[in-house]
Amino acid sequence: MSIFSAIKDKIFGVSKAEAAPAANGGVEGSVSTSAAPISEIDVVAILEDLNSKAKEKLNWRVSIVDLMKLLDLDSSLTARKELAKELAFDGDMHDSASMNIWLHKQVMAKLAQNGGKVPQDLQS
Repeated sequence: MSIFSAIKDKIFGVSKAEAAPAANGGVEGSVSTSAAPISEIDVVAILEDLNSKAKEKLNWRVSIVDLMKLLDLDSSLTARKELAKELAFDGDMHDSASMNIWLHKQVMAKLAQNGGKVPQDLQS
């Protein structure tokens, strides 16, 4: 499994119980047996909820390392370089600061392209 797929699966892998309010419009008493379409998944809300439950508060809004930690994924330089290769980073992989900034924006943009709700300011 690719690293981006793992990121997407961790965020979009909302349980049916969590997705049901979005799927049925939040109407009490409605029963839904299927998960909400990905287009209804609010990426920021999911990440904020995870961060509120985390022992360490992470700055996932700007840091790819913190985003990966929040999702309980390997955030090592090696893992980030692999993610950079997956997402076709064409910059200097030895400039980890620039690569990390690019990675964060690309991951957010890719989540949006895959149907997640991601504010524009997190994509650019």
